[in-house]
Amino acid sequence: MSYVVLARKWRPKKFAEMVGQEHVLQALRNALDSGKVHHAFLFTGTRGVGKTTVARILAKSLNCETGVSANPCGVCAACREIDEGRFVDLIEVDAASRTKVDDTRELLDNVQYAPTRGRYKVYLVDEVHMLSNSSFNALLKTLEEPPPHVKFLLATTDPQKLPATVLSRCLQFSLKRLSASLISERLKFIADAESIAYEPGALTLLSRAAEGSMRDALSLLDQLIAFGGGSLSELNARAMLGTIDRGHVARIVEALARADGAGLLAQVSELDRDAPDYDRALVEISALLQRLAIVQIVPDAANQDEQYDADELVRLAQALAPEDVQLYYQIALGGRRDLAMAPEPRLGFEMTLLRMLAFRPETEAGRSQTASTRGAARAPGPATAAPQQRASALNSAMPGSPAAAFASIDAGNWTRLVDAAQLSGMVRQFALNCVPASFDNGVLSLRLDAAAADRRTKQIEEKLVHALEKTLGRELRLSIETSGSGLATPARQRAIAEQDKVSLAAAAFEDDPAVRGLRERFGAEIDAASVKPGN
Repeated sequence: MSYVVLARKWRPKKFAEMVGQEHVLQALRNALDSGKVHHAFLFTGTRGVGKTTVARILAKSLNCETGVSANPCGVCAACREIDEGRFVDLIEVDAASRTKVDDTRELLDNVQYAPTRGRYKVYLVDEVHMLSNSSFNALLKTLEEPPPHVKFLLATTDPQKLPATVLSRCLQFSLKRLSASLISERLKFIADAESIAYEPGALTLLSRAAEGSMRDALSLLDQLIAFGGGSLSELNARAMLGTIDRGHVARIVEALARADGAGLLAQVSELDRDAPDYDRALVEISALLQRLAIVQIVPDAANQDEQYDADELVRLAQALAPEDVQLYYQIALGGRRDLAMAPEPRLGFEMTLLRMLAFRPETEAGRSQTASTRGAARAPGPATAAPQQRASALNSAMPGSPAAAFASIDAGNWTRLVDAAQLSGMVRQFALNCVPASFDNGVLSLRLDAAAADRRTKQIEEKLVHALEKTLGRELRLSIETSGSGLATPARQRAIAEQDKVSLAAAAFEDDPAVRGLRERFGAEIDAASVKPGN
């Protein structure tokens, strides 16, 4: 007997055997049990999530000899013939190969005739978005008012390509990607039923590689069975998928935490001996960084991870600052996009890791930390690093005590304090349109440029006070007075400096000999607004 692939052998034959998609199945069960079944259904979703399977089970439910219900018997002639793909009243059409209008008209010519064997004549049109516009037009009238013995079941991976006139005539059900945990549980069930020994880590890797598609997961399971000679080991799964050992991933992240460039390159060299898929390697690194970000926020999550040891996750989460984890994650995502353009995959992978070392989050004073300073700062843990860095930045920006600094503060010092407080967005713009007047008994008096008075809100003031209190290490209150125009705020000084640069650039452009020659010979005029200063 010929071998039947697992994706076909284990295709669900009843709604109860489906994995996930409960939001779709519940609606169909209710419609079937109540006898209120629409004449046209549209099932959408990515590959392998169950669109055609749901449609076939629905066709079986409609034509089961025991009656219309959400639980077809599965043993009558109609049920068996539908399962075997030879039921005469279930007409399955691959729209990708029958896109012409003549094909559609030929199909619809038989709609008027009663079913031969079953209760309903069911048209299952797969990849319906591939039909031509003329084909859709030929289908519309029949789709809207079909004979009572006809049901249309349409399936597509790209519903955006369907005309609105077709969408409006169908009940639409969007099937979701399946979670890795659901796929993993299904693979374990099938492996047990097939009496195949497996390592849980191997099935977890297959579940993640399937990217939400149950059919892809079963195809990968078939492939792993062949690859490992019937052994479903994690080592074989990693070799087949081109993923790297999680211990190797952890050592790479550990080298990043130490800012150890030599150690990092040594890990890449060791990795290269296995000829890995470097795109998958970046996926694994990104996945670990995401886990670390969660553990830094919710430490108990380390005990729920199936891939990594809890102690190892906690150790790495404490070794990396939260902002580093976020930056490394973004760089890893960007590295995957750039990998195809790299001279060689290994070089692209190396550059991505080196970029993580080269680009560091800036301190509040705007200066990047050195690797050694960062390593020392991490020892107490990520939670204690920020206040120390903030205090250091403030001391660099404003020598002496805060009160002493305010006694002789000017716009320059105020700008440095705004930088040290890490103000951003509307709060930063508001602060830069102010100048400090005094700081006495915990009250900071500011003068606000009248031109920016409309930006003043209670929320902005509260955020400004909160940031300054954290930076200065003491409580304070704000007293803001709106001043007339001409106030020498940092924002105004910057605008004046920019205007001066534009004026100098315009003057230099006019004095350029080539420009003077053009004006004299052709009567050309200079568009002053188009002149921009160089960087």
